[in-house]
Amino acid sequence: MALHQEISGKQLYLRLLGYVLPYWRVFALSVFSTIGVSATEPALPALLKPLLDGSFVHRDTTMIRVIPLLIIGLFLVRGIFSFVNNYTTNWVATKLVMDMRNLMFRKLVTLPTSDFDNMSSGNMIANAAFNVTRVTSAGADVVTVIVRDSFTILGLLGWMLYLNWKLTLVAIVMMPLIALIVRLFSARLRDMSRGSQHATGQITHVLEEALGAHKVVKVFGGQDYESRRYFEATNRERRFSMKRTVAAALNVPFVQILAAIALAIIIYTATWPGSGHQTTVGSFVSFITAMLMLLTPIKRLTGVNQSLQQGLAAAEIVFGVIDSPSEPDQGTQEIPRARGEIEFRHVTLRYDDGANAALSDFSLTIRPGETLALVGQSGSGKTSLVNLIPRFYQPTAGHILVDGHDIADIRLASLRENIALVSQDVILFNDTLRANIAYGHQAGASEDAIVAAAKAAHAWEFIAALPDGLGTLVGENGVKLSGGQRQRIAIARAFLKNAPILILDEATSALDTQSERHVQAALDVLMHGRTTIVIAHRLSTIERADRIIVMHKGEIVESGTHGELLARNGPYTHLYRIQFSDAQTASRQRVVQD
Repeated sequence: MALHQEISGKQLYLRLLGYVLPYWRVFALSVFSTIGVSATEPALPALLKPLLDGSFVHRDTTMIRVIPLLIIGLFLVRGIFSFVNNYTTNWVATKLVMDMRNLMFRKLVTLPTSDFDNMSSGNMIANAAFNVTRVTSAGADVVTVIVRDSFTILGLLGWMLYLNWKLTLVAIVMMPLIALIVRLFSARLRDMSRGSQHATGQITHVLEEALGAHKVVKVFGGQDYESRRYFEATNRERRFSMKRTVAAALNVPFVQILAAIALAIIIYTATWPGSGHQTTVGSFVSFITAMLMLLTPIKRLTGVNQSLQQGLAAAEIVFGVIDSPSEPDQGTQEIPRARGEIEFRHVTLRYDDGANAALSDFSLTIRPGETLALVGQSGSGKTSLVNLIPRFYQPTAGHILVDGHDIADIRLASLRENIALVSQDVILFNDTLRANIAYGHQAGASEDAIVAAAKAAHAWEFIAALPDGLGTLVGENGVKLSGGQRQRIAIARAFLKNAPILILDEATSALDTQSERHVQAALDVLMHGRTTIVIAHRLSTIERADRIIVMHKGEIVESGTHGELLARNGPYTHLYRIQFSDAQTASRQRVVQD
Protein backbone atom coordinates (compact mmCIF):
# COMPACT_ATOMS: atom_id res chain seq x y z
CA MET A 1 0.00 0.00 0.00
CA ALA A 2 1.49 3.30 -1.10
CA LEU A 3 1.23 5.60 1.88
CA HIS A 4 3.52 8.28 0.55
CA GLN A 5 3.67 9.72 -2.91
CA GLU A 6 5.48 12.84 -4.03
CA ILE A 7 2.63 15.12 -5.01
CA SER A 8 2.94 18.86 -5.41
CA GLY A 9 1.34 21.05 -2.78
CA LYS A 10 -0.90 22.60 -5.43
CA GLN A 11 -2.22 19.20 -6.55
CA LEU A 12 -2.88 18.13 -2.98
CA TYR A 13 -4.62 21.38 -2.13
CA LEU A 14 -6.84 21.37 -5.21
CA ARG A 15 -7.83 17.79 -4.48
CA LEU A 16 -8.65 18.70 -0.89
CA LEU A 17 -10.86 21.54 -2.04
CA GLY A 18 -12.66 19.03 -4.23
CA TYR A 19 -13.91 17.32 -1.06
CA VAL A 20 -15.24 20.68 0.17
CA LEU A 21 -17.31 21.25 -2.99
CA PRO A 22 -20.38 19.25 -1.81
CA TYR A 23 -20.74 21.85 0.93
CA TRP A 24 -20.04 24.84 -1.29
CA ARG A 25 -23.05 26.81 -0.04
CA VAL A 26 -21.95 26.70 3.59
CA PHE A 27 -18.35 27.20 2.50
CA ALA A 28 -19.38 30.22 0.42
CA LEU A 29 -21.16 31.65 3.47
CA SER A 30 -17.97 31.05 5.46
CA VAL A 31 -15.90 32.89 2.85
CA PHE A 32 -18.46 35.72 2.66
CA SER A 33 -18.45 36.15 6.45
CA THR A 34 -14.65 36.01 6.38
CA ILE A 35 -14.60 38.85 3.86
CA GLY A 36 -17.05 40.70 6.09
CA VAL A 37 -14.70 40.35 9.07
CA SER A 38 -11.70 41.49 7.01
CA ALA A 39 -13.65 44.42 5.57
CA THR A 40 -14.14 45.84 9.06
CA GLU A 41 -10.38 45.88 9.76
CA PRO A 42 -9.50 49.04 7.77
CA ALA A 43 -12.58 50.78 9.22
CA LEU A 44 -10.94 51.24 12.64
CA PRO A 45 -7.86 53.21 11.47
CA ALA A 46 -10.15 55.03 9.03
CA LEU A 47 -12.26 56.20 11.97
CA LEU A 48 -9.18 57.45 13.80
CA LYS A 49 -8.53 60.22 11.26
CA PRO A 50 -11.88 62.06 11.68
CA LEU A 51 -11.84 61.22 15.40
CA LEU A 52 -8.49 62.90 16.01
CA ASP A 53 -8.79 65.71 13.47
CA GLY A 54 -12.46 66.45 14.10
CA SER A 55 -12.83 65.76 17.80
CA PHE A 56 -9.48 66.73 19.30
CA VAL A 57 -8.13 69.25 16.81
CA HIS A 58 -11.16 71.05 15.37
CA ARG A 59 -13.65 70.18 18.16
CA ASP A 60 -16.32 69.18 15.63
CA THR A 61 -19.43 68.41 17.73
CA THR A 62 -20.93 66.23 14.99
CA MET A 63 -17.86 64.01 14.94
CA ILE A 64 -17.82 63.86 18.72
CA ARG A 65 -21.38 62.41 18.67
CA VAL A 66 -21.12 60.20 15.56
CA ILE A 67 -17.70 58.54 15.97
CA PRO A 68 -18.54 56.64 19.24
CA LEU A 69 -21.74 55.31 17.66
CA LEU A 70 -19.85 54.24 14.56
CA ILE A 71 -17.31 52.38 16.72
CA ILE A 72 -20.10 50.47 18.51
CA GLY A 73 -21.79 49.67 15.18
CA LEU A 74 -18.48 48.57 13.69
CA PHE A 75 -17.80 46.02 16.44
CA LEU A 76 -21.44 44.81 16.41
CA VAL A 77 -21.21 44.03 12.69
CA ARG A 78 -17.79 42.50 13.20
CA GLY A 79 -19.12 40.25 15.99
CA ILE A 80 -21.96 38.93 13.79
CA PHE A 81 -19.61 38.18 10.91
CA SER A 82 -17.13 36.50 13.30
CA PHE A 83 -19.78 34.19 14.76
CA VAL A 84 -21.07 33.16 11.32
CA ASN A 85 -17.51 32.61 10.14
CA ASN A 86 -16.51 30.45 13.11
CA TYR A 87 -19.66 28.33 12.93
CA THR A 88 -19.62 27.71 9.18
CA THR A 89 -15.88 27.06 9.07
CA ASN A 90 -16.08 24.43 11.80
CA TRP A 91 -19.18 22.90 10.21
CA VAL A 92 -17.34 22.40 6.92
CA ALA A 93 -14.18 21.19 8.71
CA THR A 94 -16.03 18.53 10.74
CA LYS A 95 -17.88 17.38 7.62
CA LEU A 96 -14.56 17.10 5.81
CA VAL A 97 -13.08 15.00 8.64
CA MET A 98 -16.12 12.72 8.69
CA ASP A 99 -16.09 12.22 4.92
CA MET A 100 -12.36 11.53 4.78
CA ARG A 101 -12.57 9.06 7.67
CA ASN A 102 -15.43 7.21 6.00
CA LEU A 103 -13.58 7.15 2.68
CA MET A 104 -10.48 5.74 4.37
CA PHE A 105 -12.44 3.11 6.27
CA ARG A 106 -14.29 1.98 3.15
CA LYS A 107 -10.91 1.65 1.44
CA LEU A 108 -9.28 -0.18 4.38
CA VAL A 109 -11.93 -2.90 4.44
CA THR A 110 -11.40 -3.55 0.72
CA LEU A 111 -7.60 -3.68 0.72
CA PRO A 112 -5.90 -6.93 -0.31
CA THR A 113 -4.96 -9.29 2.50
CA SER A 114 -1.29 -8.82 1.58
CA ASP A 115 -1.53 -5.15 2.59
CA PHE A 116 -2.60 -6.18 6.08
CA ASP A 117 0.31 -8.62 6.18
CA ASN A 118 2.80 -5.87 5.33
CA MET A 119 1.54 -2.95 7.42
CA SER A 120 0.95 -2.59 11.15
CA SER A 121 -2.63 -2.07 12.28
CA GLY A 122 -1.37 0.75 14.53
CA ASN A 123 -0.35 2.81 11.50
CA MET A 124 -3.67 2.11 9.83
CA ILE A 125 -5.54 3.26 12.94
CA ALA A 126 -3.41 6.40 13.22
CA ASN A 127 -4.09 7.26 9.57
CA ALA A 128 -7.84 6.83 9.85
CA ALA A 129 -8.33 8.29 13.33
CA PHE A 130 -5.69 11.02 13.73
CA ASN A 131 -4.03 12.07 10.47
CA VAL A 132 -7.39 12.86 8.90
CA THR A 133 -8.03 15.57 11.49
CA ARG A 134 -4.80 17.28 10.44
CA VAL A 135 -6.02 17.44 6.86
CA THR A 136 -8.61 20.04 7.87
CA SER A 137 -5.80 22.44 8.72
CA ALA A 138 -4.99 22.44 5.00
CA GLY A 139 -8.67 22.54 4.02
CA ALA A 140 -11.30 24.89 5.36
CA ASP A 141 -9.15 26.40 8.15
CA VAL A 142 -6.33 27.58 5.89
CA VAL A 143 -8.76 28.94 3.30
CA THR A 144 -10.44 30.98 6.01
CA VAL A 145 -7.17 32.47 7.23
CA ILE A 146 -5.87 33.18 3.73
CA VAL A 147 -9.10 34.82 2.55
CA ARG A 148 -9.63 36.85 5.73
CA ASP A 149 -6.09 38.07 6.12
CA SER A 150 -5.52 38.68 2.40
CA PHE A 151 -8.56 40.93 2.26
CA THR A 152 -7.53 42.56 5.52
CA ILE A 153 -4.05 43.33 4.14
CA LEU A 154 -5.49 44.64 0.86
CA GLY A 155 -7.97 46.84 2.74
CA LEU A 156 -5.31 48.24 5.07
CA LEU A 157 -2.87 48.82 2.18
CA GLY A 158 -5.66 50.54 0.24
CA TRP A 159 -6.32 52.89 3.11
CA MET A 160 -2.61 53.57 3.53
CA LEU A 161 -2.26 54.32 -0.20
CA TYR A 162 -5.12 56.76 0.12
CA LEU A 163 -3.40 58.50 3.02
CA ASN A 164 0.17 58.53 1.63
CA TRP A 165 1.16 56.39 -1.36
CA LYS A 166 4.87 57.16 -1.06
CA LEU A 167 5.13 55.83 2.49
CA THR A 168 2.99 52.82 1.55
CA LEU A 169 5.50 51.80 -1.13
CA VAL A 170 8.07 51.19 1.63
CA ALA A 171 5.72 48.58 3.17
CA ILE A 172 4.98 46.98 -0.21
CA VAL A 173 8.71 46.57 -0.99
CA MET A 174 8.96 44.16 1.96
CA MET A 175 6.31 41.79 0.54
CA PRO A 176 8.60 39.83 -1.86
CA LEU A 177 11.14 39.30 0.94
CA ILE A 178 8.39 37.96 3.19
CA ALA A 179 7.20 35.61 0.43
CA LEU A 180 10.75 34.30 -0.02
CA ILE A 181 11.10 33.52 3.70
CA VAL A 182 7.77 31.67 3.73
CA ARG A 183 8.81 29.55 0.75
CA LEU A 184 12.17 28.63 2.28
CA PHE A 185 10.51 27.34 5.45
CA SER A 186 7.66 25.48 3.67
CA ALA A 187 9.67 22.41 2.60
CA ARG A 188 11.17 22.00 6.06
CA LEU A 189 7.78 22.26 7.75
CA ARG A 190 6.23 19.68 5.42
CA ASP A 191 9.07 17.17 5.88
CA MET A 192 8.91 17.45 9.66
CA SER A 193 5.10 17.18 9.65
CA ARG A 194 5.30 14.04 7.52
CA GLY A 195 7.83 12.49 9.91
CA SER A 196 5.73 13.44 12.93
CA GLN A 197 2.66 11.75 11.48
CA HIS A 198 4.53 8.53 10.75
CA ALA A 199 5.90 8.64 14.31
CA THR A 200 2.35 9.01 15.64
CA GLY A 201 1.44 5.83 13.78
CA GLN A 202 4.32 4.02 15.49
CA ILE A 203 3.09 5.24 18.89
CA THR A 204 -0.34 3.78 18.15
CA HIS A 205 1.22 0.53 16.96
CA VAL A 206 3.29 0.03 20.14
CA LEU A 207 0.35 1.01 22.34
CA GLU A 208 -2.00 -1.41 20.58
CA GLU A 209 0.47 -4.30 20.82
CA ALA A 210 1.26 -3.73 24.50
CA LEU A 211 -2.39 -3.42 25.55
CA GLY A 212 -3.52 -6.34 23.41
CA ALA A 213 -0.83 -8.59 24.87
CA HIS A 214 -1.05 -7.27 28.43
CA LYS A 215 -1.21 -10.77 29.95
CA VAL A 216 1.98 -11.85 28.19
CA VAL A 217 3.64 -8.57 29.19
CA LYS A 218 2.77 -9.15 32.86
CA VAL A 219 3.66 -12.83 33.05
CA PHE A 220 7.00 -12.49 31.25
CA GLY A 221 7.95 -9.21 32.93
CA GLY A 222 7.92 -7.17 29.72
CA GLN A 223 6.82 -3.89 31.31
CA ASP A 224 10.25 -2.28 31.12
CA TYR A 225 10.81 -3.44 27.54
CA GLU A 226 7.43 -2.16 26.37
CA SER A 227 7.96 1.08 28.28
CA ARG A 228 11.27 1.58 26.46
CA ARG A 229 9.61 0.90 23.09
CA TYR A 230 6.88 3.41 23.89
CA PHE A 231 9.43 5.97 25.12
CA GLU A 232 11.44 5.62 21.91
CA ALA A 233 8.32 6.05 19.79
CA THR A 234 7.08 9.09 21.72
CA ASN A 235 10.56 10.62 21.80
CA ARG A 236 10.87 10.22 18.03
CA GLU A 237 7.55 12.02 17.57
CA ARG A 238 8.70 14.73 20.04
CA ARG A 239 11.91 15.31 18.06
CA PHE A 240 9.98 15.75 14.83
CA SER A 241 7.55 18.10 16.59
CA MET A 242 10.39 20.20 17.98
CA LYS A 243 12.06 20.46 14.57
CA ARG A 244 8.74 21.57 13.15
CA THR A 245 8.33 24.06 15.99
CA VAL A 246 11.80 25.52 15.39
CA ALA A 247 11.05 26.03 11.69
CA ALA A 248 7.69 27.61 12.46
CA ALA A 249 9.08 29.74 15.30
CA LEU A 250 11.89 31.14 13.11
CA ASN A 251 9.47 31.86 10.29
CA VAL A 252 7.37 34.41 12.19
CA PRO A 253 10.20 36.49 13.76
CA PHE A 254 11.92 36.92 10.40
CA VAL A 255 8.70 38.30 8.93
CA GLN A 256 8.10 40.53 11.93
CA ILE A 257 11.64 41.92 11.74
CA LEU A 258 11.11 42.88 8.10
CA ALA A 259 7.80 44.51 9.01
CA ALA A 260 9.44 46.37 11.90
CA ILE A 261 12.20 47.66 9.58
CA ALA A 262 9.53 48.94 7.18
CA LEU A 263 7.67 50.62 10.07
CA ALA A 264 10.86 52.27 11.35
CA ILE A 265 11.67 53.64 7.89
CA ILE A 266 8.13 55.00 7.53
CA ILE A 267 8.18 56.74 10.92
CA TYR A 268 11.63 58.17 10.24
CA THR A 269 10.60 59.43 6.79
CA ALA A 270 7.29 60.88 7.93
CA THR A 271 8.66 62.70 10.98
CA TRP A 272 12.06 63.87 9.69
CA PRO A 273 12.12 67.67 9.34
CA GLY A 274 12.26 68.82 5.76
CA SER A 275 11.08 65.50 4.37
CA GLY A 276 8.35 67.29 2.52
CA HIS A 277 5.59 65.07 3.88
CA GLN A 278 2.65 67.27 4.94
CA THR A 279 0.14 65.29 6.99
CA THR A 280 -2.31 65.92 9.80
CA VAL A 281 -2.08 64.30 13.21
CA GLY A 282 -5.15 62.20 12.45
CA SER A 283 -3.76 61.04 9.10
CA PHE A 284 -0.40 60.12 10.60
CA VAL A 285 -1.92 58.21 13.56
CA SER A 286 -4.35 56.51 11.19
CA PHE A 287 -1.47 55.50 8.87
CA ILE A 288 0.68 54.15 11.71
CA THR A 289 -2.31 52.28 13.19
CA ALA A 290 -3.03 50.68 9.82
CA MET A 291 0.65 49.80 9.49
CA LEU A 292 0.69 48.19 12.94
CA MET A 293 -2.54 46.34 12.20
CA LEU A 294 -0.84 44.84 9.15
CA LEU A 295 1.52 42.91 11.43
CA THR A 296 -1.21 40.63 12.83
CA PRO A 297 -2.60 39.33 9.50
CA ILE A 298 0.94 39.06 8.11
CA LYS A 299 1.91 37.03 11.17
CA ARG A 300 -1.15 34.79 10.71
CA LEU A 301 -0.47 34.35 7.01
CA THR A 302 3.11 33.29 7.65
CA GLY A 303 2.08 31.20 10.66
CA VAL A 304 -0.61 29.41 8.66
CA ASN A 305 2.19 27.94 6.57
CA GLN A 306 2.90 25.54 9.43
CA SER A 307 -0.72 24.35 9.49
CA LEU A 308 -0.78 24.19 5.70
CA GLN A 309 2.35 22.04 5.43
CA GLN A 310 1.23 19.82 8.31
CA GLY A 311 -2.13 19.36 6.62
CA LEU A 312 -0.56 18.66 3.23
CA ALA A 313 1.76 16.06 4.77
CA ALA A 314 -1.29 14.38 6.34
CA ALA A 315 -3.12 14.65 3.01
CA GLU A 316 -0.28 12.76 1.30
CA ILE A 317 -0.78 9.86 3.70
CA VAL A 318 -4.57 9.96 3.56
CA PHE A 319 -4.71 10.08 -0.24
CA GLY A 320 -2.03 7.39 -0.37
CA VAL A 321 -4.46 5.08 1.46
CA ILE A 322 -7.50 6.17 -0.54
CA ASP A 323 -5.64 5.66 -3.83
CA SER A 324 -4.31 2.23 -2.88
CA PRO A 325 -5.71 -0.49 -5.14
CA SER A 326 -8.52 -2.54 -3.63
CA GLU A 327 -8.73 -6.29 -3.94
CA PRO A 328 -8.71 -7.17 -7.63
CA ASP A 329 -12.28 -7.88 -8.68
CA GLN A 330 -12.43 -8.05 -12.46
CA GLY A 331 -14.90 -10.92 -12.37
CA THR A 332 -18.21 -10.40 -14.12
CA GLN A 333 -19.98 -13.70 -13.47
CA GLU A 334 -22.65 -14.16 -10.82
CA ILE A 335 -23.01 -17.76 -9.72
CA PRO A 336 -26.10 -19.18 -8.00
CA ARG A 337 -25.78 -21.41 -4.96
CA ALA A 338 -22.74 -23.54 -5.78
CA ARG A 339 -22.79 -27.33 -5.90
CA GLY A 340 -19.40 -27.18 -4.23
CA GLU A 341 -17.01 -28.73 -6.73
CA ILE A 342 -13.55 -27.14 -6.36
CA GLU A 343 -10.66 -27.77 -8.71
CA PHE A 344 -7.05 -26.61 -8.46
CA ARG A 345 -5.22 -26.72 -11.79
CA HIS A 346 -1.43 -26.46 -11.61
CA VAL A 347 -1.60 -23.73 -8.96
CA THR A 348 1.59 -22.02 -7.77
CA LEU A 349 1.64 -19.42 -5.02
CA ARG A 350 4.53 -17.19 -4.05
CA TYR A 351 4.17 -14.36 -1.56
CA ASP A 352 5.53 -10.87 -2.11
CA ASP A 353 8.81 -11.58 -0.32
CA GLY A 354 9.82 -13.92 -3.15
CA ALA A 355 10.62 -16.81 -0.82
CA ASN A 356 10.10 -20.45 -1.72
CA ALA A 357 6.72 -21.24 -3.25
CA ALA A 358 3.99 -21.87 -0.67
CA LEU A 359 2.30 -24.04 -3.32
CA SER A 360 4.07 -25.54 -6.31
CA ASP A 361 2.21 -26.81 -9.42
CA PHE A 362 -0.62 -27.98 -7.16
CA SER A 363 -3.54 -29.89 -8.72
CA LEU A 364 -6.54 -31.28 -6.85
CA THR A 365 -10.27 -31.84 -7.41
CA ILE A 366 -12.75 -31.79 -4.52
CA ARG A 367 -16.13 -33.35 -5.21
CA PRO A 368 -19.41 -31.63 -4.24
CA GLY A 369 -20.33 -32.53 -0.65
CA GLU A 370 -16.95 -34.16 0.01
CA THR A 371 -15.13 -33.67 3.31
CA LEU A 372 -11.45 -33.21 2.55
CA ALA A 373 -8.89 -33.01 5.35
CA LEU A 374 -5.49 -31.35 4.92
CA VAL A 375 -2.67 -32.47 7.20
CA GLY A 376 1.01 -31.81 7.30
CA GLN A 377 3.67 -30.04 9.28
CA SER A 378 3.63 -26.26 9.75
CA GLY A 379 4.61 -24.50 6.55
CA SER A 380 3.39 -27.30 4.31
CA GLY A 381 0.94 -24.96 2.52
CA LYS A 382 -2.39 -25.97 4.09
CA THR A 383 -3.53 -22.48 5.07
CA SER A 384 -2.15 -21.00 1.86
CA LEU A 385 -4.31 -23.46 -0.08
CA VAL A 386 -7.59 -22.59 1.64
CA ASN A 387 -6.83 -18.86 1.53
CA LEU A 388 -6.86 -19.05 -2.26
CA ILE A 389 -10.48 -20.27 -2.43
CA PRO A 390 -12.11 -17.02 -1.18
CA ARG A 391 -9.37 -15.13 -3.09
CA PHE A 392 -7.64 -13.68 -0.06
CA TYR A 393 -4.55 -14.11 -2.23
CA GLN A 394 -4.13 -14.45 -5.98
CA PRO A 395 -2.28 -17.52 -7.33
CA THR A 396 1.03 -16.75 -9.01
CA ALA A 397 0.18 -19.30 -11.69
CA GLY A 398 -2.59 -21.76 -12.46
CA HIS A 399 -6.36 -21.65 -12.04
CA ILE A 400 -8.93 -22.43 -9.35
CA LEU A 401 -12.44 -23.43 -10.44
CA VAL A 402 -15.72 -23.61 -8.55
CA ASP A 403 -18.38 -25.65 -10.36
CA GLY A 404 -16.30 -25.28 -13.52
CA HIS A 405 -16.05 -21.47 -13.28
CA ASP A 406 -12.63 -19.87 -12.86
CA ILE A 407 -12.92 -17.93 -9.61
CA ALA A 408 -11.00 -15.04 -11.22
CA ASP A 409 -14.05 -14.58 -13.49
CA ILE A 410 -16.53 -14.59 -10.60
CA ARG A 411 -17.41 -11.39 -8.75
CA LEU A 412 -15.88 -11.46 -5.28
CA ALA A 413 -19.20 -10.91 -3.51
CA SER A 414 -20.81 -13.77 -5.44
CA LEU A 415 -17.89 -16.11 -4.76
CA ARG A 416 -17.70 -15.36 -1.04
CA GLU A 417 -21.46 -15.67 -0.64
CA ASN A 418 -20.91 -19.39 -1.21
CA ILE A 419 -18.15 -19.78 1.40
CA ALA A 420 -18.23 -19.97 5.20
CA LEU A 421 -15.14 -19.96 7.39
CA VAL A 422 -14.56 -21.20 10.93
CA SER A 423 -10.98 -20.82 12.13
CA GLN A 424 -8.94 -21.43 15.25
CA ASP A 425 -8.63 -17.68 15.85
CA VAL A 426 -12.29 -16.80 16.27
CA ILE A 427 -13.07 -13.16 15.56
CA LEU A 428 -15.97 -11.74 17.56
CA PHE A 429 -16.99 -8.10 17.63
CA ASN A 430 -17.64 -6.07 20.77
CA ASP A 431 -21.37 -6.36 20.25
CA THR A 432 -24.24 -8.63 21.24
CA LEU A 433 -24.31 -12.37 20.63
CA ARG A 434 -27.19 -11.73 18.22
CA ALA A 435 -25.13 -9.30 16.14
CA ASN A 436 -22.15 -11.67 16.10
CA ILE A 437 -24.22 -14.58 14.82
CA ALA A 438 -26.27 -12.54 12.34
CA TYR A 439 -23.30 -10.68 10.91
CA GLY A 440 -22.83 -8.97 7.56
CA HIS A 441 -25.35 -10.03 4.91
CA GLN A 442 -27.21 -12.07 7.56
CA ALA A 443 -27.82 -8.99 9.74
CA GLY A 444 -31.53 -8.97 8.83
CA ALA A 445 -32.11 -12.59 9.86
CA SER A 446 -35.16 -13.36 11.98
CA GLU A 447 -34.92 -14.19 15.67
CA ASP A 448 -36.13 -17.73 14.96
CA ALA A 449 -33.37 -18.26 12.38
CA ILE A 450 -30.71 -16.99 14.80
CA VAL A 451 -31.97 -19.23 17.59
CA ALA A 452 -32.07 -22.22 15.24
CA ALA A 453 -28.45 -21.55 14.20
CA ALA A 454 -27.39 -21.25 17.85
CA LYS A 455 -29.11 -24.54 18.72
CA ALA A 456 -27.51 -26.32 15.75
CA ALA A 457 -24.11 -25.03 16.92
CA HIS A 458 -24.70 -26.38 20.48
CA ALA A 459 -24.53 -22.77 21.68
CA TRP A 460 -28.12 -22.17 22.76
CA GLU A 461 -27.67 -23.94 26.10
CA PHE A 462 -25.17 -21.39 27.43
CA ILE A 463 -26.80 -18.45 25.59
CA ALA A 464 -30.20 -19.15 27.20
CA ALA A 465 -28.54 -19.26 30.63
CA LEU A 466 -27.21 -15.70 30.26
CA PRO A 467 -29.34 -12.91 31.80
CA ASP A 468 -29.59 -11.00 28.52
CA GLY A 469 -29.59 -14.04 26.23
CA LEU A 470 -28.80 -13.09 22.65
CA GLY A 471 -28.55 -9.46 23.77
CA THR A 472 -25.44 -10.21 25.88
CA LEU A 473 -22.40 -8.11 25.01
CA VAL A 474 -19.40 -10.39 24.41
CA GLY A 475 -16.64 -7.83 25.07
CA GLU A 476 -13.61 -7.14 22.90
CA ASN A 477 -13.06 -10.20 20.69
CA GLY A 478 -15.42 -12.22 22.91
CA VAL A 479 -13.33 -11.86 26.07
CA LYS A 480 -16.39 -12.57 28.25
CA LEU A 481 -16.82 -16.02 26.70
CA SER A 482 -14.75 -19.17 27.02
CA GLY A 483 -12.79 -20.54 24.07
CA GLY A 484 -15.37 -23.24 23.39
CA GLN A 485 -18.23 -20.75 23.59
CA ARG A 486 -16.53 -18.38 21.17
CA GLN A 487 -15.96 -21.24 18.76
CA ARG A 488 -19.62 -22.27 18.89
CA ILE A 489 -20.73 -18.70 18.17
CA ALA A 490 -18.51 -18.78 15.08
CA ILE A 491 -20.12 -22.08 14.07
CA ALA A 492 -23.59 -20.57 14.59
CA ARG A 493 -22.57 -17.73 12.29
CA ALA A 494 -21.61 -20.30 9.64
CA PHE A 495 -24.89 -22.19 10.18
CA LEU A 496 -26.88 -19.02 9.62
CA LYS A 497 -24.99 -18.22 6.42
CA ASN A 498 -25.73 -21.74 5.14
CA ALA A 499 -23.00 -21.60 2.49
CA PRO A 500 -22.35 -24.71 0.36
CA ILE A 501 -18.54 -24.51 0.83
CA LEU A 502 -17.14 -24.70 4.36
CA ILE A 503 -13.54 -24.08 5.42
CA LEU A 504 -12.49 -25.26 8.89
CA ASP A 505 -9.03 -24.00 9.80
CA GLU A 506 -7.93 -25.98 12.89
CA ALA A 507 -11.28 -25.15 14.49
CA THR A 508 -10.76 -27.38 17.55
CA SER A 509 -7.01 -27.33 18.09
CA ALA A 510 -7.01 -24.81 20.96
CA LEU A 511 -9.86 -26.36 22.98
CA ASP A 512 -9.95 -28.62 26.01
CA THR A 513 -11.43 -32.11 25.66
CA GLN A 514 -14.93 -31.24 26.88
CA SER A 515 -15.20 -28.10 24.74
CA GLU A 516 -13.84 -30.03 21.78
CA ARG A 517 -16.64 -32.58 22.10
CA HIS A 518 -19.29 -29.85 21.97
CA VAL A 519 -17.61 -28.08 19.06
CA GLN A 520 -16.94 -31.30 17.13
CA ALA A 521 -20.57 -32.36 17.52
CA ALA A 522 -21.66 -28.98 16.13
CA LEU A 523 -19.17 -29.24 13.29
CA ASP A 524 -20.41 -32.71 12.33
CA VAL A 525 -23.88 -31.26 11.83
CA LEU A 526 -22.53 -28.19 9.99
CA MET A 527 -20.41 -30.29 7.61
CA HIS A 528 -23.30 -32.47 6.51
CA GLY A 529 -24.19 -31.88 2.87
CA ARG A 530 -21.48 -29.29 2.29
CA THR A 531 -18.14 -29.36 0.54
CA THR A 532 -15.85 -29.12 3.56
CA ILE A 533 -12.12 -28.51 3.67
CA VAL A 534 -10.65 -29.22 7.10
CA ILE A 535 -7.18 -28.17 8.20
CA ALA A 536 -6.55 -30.57 11.03
CA HIS A 537 -4.11 -30.37 13.88
CA ARG A 538 -5.56 -33.28 15.82
CA LEU A 539 -5.72 -36.25 13.45
CA SER A 540 -8.34 -37.93 15.64
CA THR A 541 -10.88 -35.32 14.48
CA ILE A 542 -10.59 -36.26 10.80
CA GLU A 543 -10.72 -40.03 10.91
CA ARG A 544 -14.15 -39.98 9.26
CA ALA A 545 -13.16 -37.59 6.46
CA ASP A 546 -13.96 -38.78 2.93
CA ARG A 547 -10.39 -38.10 1.92
CA ILE A 548 -7.20 -36.99 3.66
CA ILE A 549 -4.44 -35.11 1.84
CA VAL A 550 -0.95 -35.08 3.34
CA MET A 551 1.01 -32.01 2.26
CA HIS A 552 4.71 -31.19 2.36
CA LYS A 553 6.34 -28.00 1.04
CA GLY A 554 3.30 -27.07 -1.06
CA GLU A 555 2.82 -30.48 -2.67
CA ILE A 556 0.63 -33.54 -2.11
CA VAL A 557 2.69 -36.46 -0.85
CA GLU A 558 -0.15 -38.80 0.12
CA SER A 559 -3.91 -39.11 -0.39
CA GLY A 560 -6.60 -41.51 0.80
CA THR A 561 -8.97 -42.36 3.65
CA HIS A 562 -7.79 -42.71 7.24
CA GLY A 563 -7.67 -46.49 6.99
CA GLU A 564 -5.96 -46.51 3.61
CA LEU A 565 -3.25 -44.13 4.73
CA LEU A 566 -2.53 -46.06 7.92
CA ALA A 567 -2.25 -49.26 5.88
CA ARG A 568 0.39 -47.66 3.64
CA ASN A 569 2.62 -46.94 6.63
CA GLY A 570 3.73 -43.64 5.02
CA PRO A 571 3.97 -39.99 6.14
CA TYR A 572 0.41 -39.96 7.53
CA THR A 573 1.12 -43.03 9.66
CA HIS A 574 4.25 -41.33 10.96
CA LEU A 575 2.27 -38.22 11.97
CA TYR A 576 -0.48 -40.33 13.52
CA ARG A 577 1.94 -42.38 15.62
CA ILE A 578 3.67 -39.23 16.91
CA GLN A 579 0.32 -37.76 18.00
CA PHE A 580 -0.90 -41.05 19.45
CA SER A 581 2.32 -41.39 21.42
CA ASP A 582 2.04 -37.80 22.68
CA ALA A 583 -1.60 -38.36 23.63
CA GLN A 584 -0.74 -41.51 25.59
CA THR A 585 2.08 -39.71 27.40
CA ALA A 586 -0.21 -36.82 28.30
CA SER A 587 -2.89 -39.23 29.51
CA ARG A 588 -0.42 -41.08 31.77
CA GLN A 589 0.77 -37.77 33.21
CA ARG A 590 -2.81 -36.77 34.04
CA VAL A 591 -3.38 -40.11 35.76
CA VAL A 592 -0.20 -39.67 37.85
CA GLN A 593 -1.22 -36.14 38.80
CA ASP A 594 -4.70 -37.27 39.80
